[in-house]
Amino acid sequence: MKVVLLSAIFLSLIGVSYCGLLTYGLCQSGCNALAVACYTAGGATFGTVTAGLGIPSVIAGCNSALGACMLGCIAAGCAPTP
Repeated sequence: MKVVLLSAIFLSLIGVSYCGLLTYGLCQSGCNALAVACYTAGGATFGTVTAGLGIPSVIAGCNSALGACMLGCIAAGCAPTP
């Protein structure tokens, strides 16, 4: 019975969630824009710093924030958007 109920809920949301990929893409663009600003504030250029032990802690923080933001985009992409 649970499978039938979950299937009914999922099928009812298909018609509503046609903008999920657009929302996901816009969210990721926003995350990248914030990461560029964070890198600039830290005195680096986004895309030129490789991960390693020698990176400044500010840049490591920017990378962590970018990862958290991108994780939030998954929820934005999966949420039903009219």
